[in-house]
Amino acid sequence: MPSATLTELVSNHPELRLSGDLTTRVTGMQYDSRLIAPGDLFVAIPGGHFDGHAFISDAVARGAVAVMAERDAPEGLPAILAADTRQTLPPVAATFFGRPSLELGVIGITGTDGKTTTSYLVDAILRDGELETGMVGTVSVRIAGSIVDHETRQTTPESLDVQRYLRQMVDADVQWAILEATSHGLDLHRLDEVRFAIGAVTNVTHEHLEHHKTIESYRRAKGILFERLSASGGTAVVNLDDEGAREMLKYACGSNVLTYSVLDPVADIRAADIVLGVSGSRFELVTPQGSAWIDLPLVGGFNVANALCAAGVAIAAAVPLQTIADSLACASPVPGRMARIDLGQPFTVIVDYAHTPESLTKVLQLLRSLNPDGRLLAVSGSAGDRDTTKRPLQGEVSAKLADVSVFTTEDPRFEDPDIIIDEIAAGAARVGARRGYEYHCVTDRREAIRLALSLARPGDCILLAGKGHERSIIWGHEKRPWDEAGVARELLTELGFGVRG
Repeated sequence: MPSATLTELVSNHPELRLSGDLTTRVTGMQYDSRLIAPGDLFVAIPGGHFDGHAFISDAVARGAVAVMAERDAPEGLPAILAADTRQTLPPVAATFFGRPSLELGVIGITGTDGKTTTSYLVDAILRDGELETGMVGTVSVRIAGSIVDHETRQTTPESLDVQRYLRQMVDADVQWAILEATSHGLDLHRLDEVRFAIGAVTNVTHEHLEHHKTIESYRRAKGILFERLSASGGTAVVNLDDEGAREMLKYACGSNVLTYSVLDPVADIRAADIVLGVSGSRFELVTPQGSAWIDLPLVGGFNVANALCAAGVAIAAAVPLQTIADSLACASPVPGRMARIDLGQPFTVIVDYAHTPESLTKVLQLLRSLNPDGRLLAVSGSAGDRDTTKRPLQGEVSAKLADVSVFTTEDPRFEDPDIIIDEIAAGAARVGARRGYEYHCVTDRREAIRLALSLARPGDCILLAGKGHERSIIWGHEKRPWDEAGVARELLTELGFGVRG
């Protein structure tokens, strides 16, 4: 169990104001007062809907022996006072946990789409190369062979959790930690004090403008990962096929660079002679270490690009080319990505996490190519308290590429779900789609799926987009249990499919 005195935690930070007994020893750190145990340091972080300072008294009542805050520190209690606790937390947490990123290799994977699939491919390749791994990302947190509860729905957790997970990985003899590095995580200091050995970017398209305001600021936040690589002499793996990804090259000028491409013959890592099929893809992987034929059991050209990215990361980690090829040939589906729901119905039902205009475009185009003779029906929504400018773009994409669109709730949070749906529908109407014909608006997600299933004809394909693996729908402060694939199965059963007799 780590422990440290307040003096030890802030020894390199003369700008901080301190009060109380600085020899006080803390045996844990928390920013959620409900998780405080006796002996902990409570860190009060202002957030979007809650301010940690309002919970200082609760933390003290639960046994906190000191606080780190921007204000409102209780008189007589040892305190660290910082101008910005979110920015101060990473170095304090890294000190408390013994700077674990210096004791293992850390891989950061960023991008608007494809982070999770690429992370899973990288993880499988490294493990097939007999390397112990850990992962922190959208679907789960894994420390070697153990899965950690991960209910926050943050792809990149707060810096305190990141440092804690890395310490647990070091203690479990993990050699490589794979972190999904979101723009929020980079911009909000969650990945400060992490030394990255390898960083990769899949693409940088349209997302999170509610936070970053402009595409330029969004790209700038992604660039932080590559500046860290430059500072540490790490390796950057960059997609030459994407304009936003190519922008990362200017931030990676001090690092080793490996480029990959499906299209550009000058890239270090390429796919040649690509053959796309209904059950996967075959292509020649061309690398600086030689070439190998890949039979990838993941469908779609975008997964060929994800495989190239994963291969680049693995090459940077010194994994042999044959191990990379053999591992990609055995790639397993990622939870909630292109998951088929089959209860014997005469139409196809696919669950996928696609929730941006770019990812929705890729998935709908793929399903159209795999289902040229049937209609394509799409159920989708857009998250509340997130980028509003992408909503009409998603509606436009769905109306153009699907025959029938059903717009519904995703995670409304503190917004009116019907207003969100109307904003999506405006994009569909803009390209000529008619409500009640080419598109429908249904607030209740279960009823939206029910409508899509009822409209399906033999040979059609239904895409349920946006929730994927997620286990809740966020309404205000409430996380209502949700299982997209489970709901689809229930409704198909109600329609009489999958029932004997």
